[in-house]
Amino acid sequence: MDNNIERNKMVTRRGFVKTTGAAMAGSVIVSPAFGKVLSQASGKKKVALVGTGIRGISFWGKFLNDNYSDVVEFVGLCDINPGRLNYAKEYIGVNCPVFTNFDQMFEKTEIDLLMVTTVDSTHDEFIVKALDKGIDVVTEKPMTTDEKKCQGIIDAQRRSKGKLINAFNYRYGKLFTKLKQMIHTNEIGDLVSIDLNWYLNTYHGASYFRRWHGLREKGGTLLLHKSAHHFDLLNWFIGSDPVEIHAYGALERYGANNPFRGDNCRNCGHKDKCRFYWDITTNQTYMDLYVANEKYDGYIRDNCLWREEVDIFDKMAVQIKYANNVQVSYSLTTYSPFEGFRFAFNGKDGRIETSEGIPWLDNIQEDQASLHEKEMDQSSHTKAELKYHEIVSQRVFEDYKRIEYPYVRTGHWGGDKLMFDEIFRGEVIDPALHHASDIRDGSMAVLIGIAARLSIDEQRPVQITELTDLIPQVNKWKKS
Repeated sequence: MDNNIERNKMVTRRGFVKTTGAAMAGSVIVSPAFGKVLSQASGKKKVALVGTGIRGISFWGKFLNDNYSDVVEFVGLCDINPGRLNYAKEYIGVNCPVFTNFDQMFEKTEIDLLMVTTVDSTHDEFIVKALDKGIDVVTEKPMTTDEKKCQGIIDAQRRSKGKLINAFNYRYGKLFTKLKQMIHTNEIGDLVSIDLNWYLNTYHGASYFRRWHGLREKGGTLLLHKSAHHFDLLNWFIGSDPVEIHAYGALERYGANNPFRGDNCRNCGHKDKCRFYWDITTNQTYMDLYVANEKYDGYIRDNCLWREEVDIFDKMAVQIKYANNVQVSYSLTTYSPFEGFRFAFNGKDGRIETSEGIPWLDNIQEDQASLHEKEMDQSSHTKAELKYHEIVSQRVFEDYKRIEYPYVRTGHWGGDKLMFDEIFRGEVIDPALHHASDIRDGSMAVLIGIAARLSIDEQRPVQITELTDLIPQVNKWKKS
């Protein structure tokens, strides 16, 4: 929000909604697995894509077209940049109309499903317009970037026959599914707390500060753009909604925290002494998609991460309390020497731990520049890999046990294809695990990030109920 007066107006409105329509608000949009909904129509699903950056054209574009063309048909591509649009059409391999005006695409094209992969702060515009036309929507994370936009999407879903799907592919990752199963089957008894430390290395972490993600007005900070993945995983593991957030954060490494800066990496006079120098010219796809089309909108993909306009946090720590009294300690580091994470689940009857990417635990030092590409890649790799993820489980008064779970890194721990199978083919892995994520899931994931950002800015705990009219649920799903 812009100021306390505006926030107070919103809180007053939400209080009115809660007292006059709590039943409607509290029950908002608990829907079945989206695969069942989207697979009901006969014939191919007519899909359109808005946002033709690399994520849009590769994952929601080429990967979808190459592997699901028997069930989907591209009927439109949209972007404000005509150069990227033309490249996207060729790269994806489709023959459909392209539009630089979203409303024109809606007027001229019959669409069953809209895929939203634009700048995060604009997601809500396209989601709401599609829902108001009764069209199903799949949105990349985060669903949106502030509480006002989140409430607008919630309201649109309530009045729409269309369905909003949040593309939380981490849920489908095979390692995370295994952890969910262990929690679901009471491996350690009732869950009481989770510790999650996520590490972005100096290649992947720094990349956010070169791009539009480095501006709060575009991405809402990494507490939204990146952490929404992690917050959704936590919500999914816990099976309850967050109620209170207390966070700390700062910008201490990137942005203005450097004695020199340049216009972009390509033309920088500090290449020899900047250890963060990134040569975009070695990536032909990026050259064709971004550099060749800078003239249309001025977007620079290899921008300087030391530019003074960068205003997001590069270190974050968040405490989360849930409606069922589970508590979470979370941190995100953006300049770690390695890429990975540590998870610890504490239950009344035991503890589960696992990690990835910790060099001295994995006993392997991978090329740090390749790790993110590997996560995004859908193909298998011939390079020698770890053979398993190690999960350690120990019940109280018992010895620990080690589980060697088959290692999968590609395609977001194998989750990308499984998510697509459910969205576009209606193939559900295990209904009891609730992989499908709807508007409530998307809302709660971003509301943690929004609350954390507000907590840092105002140096206070923030209640989830301050932000929208959603009422936190104690138990989202009962164990079968």
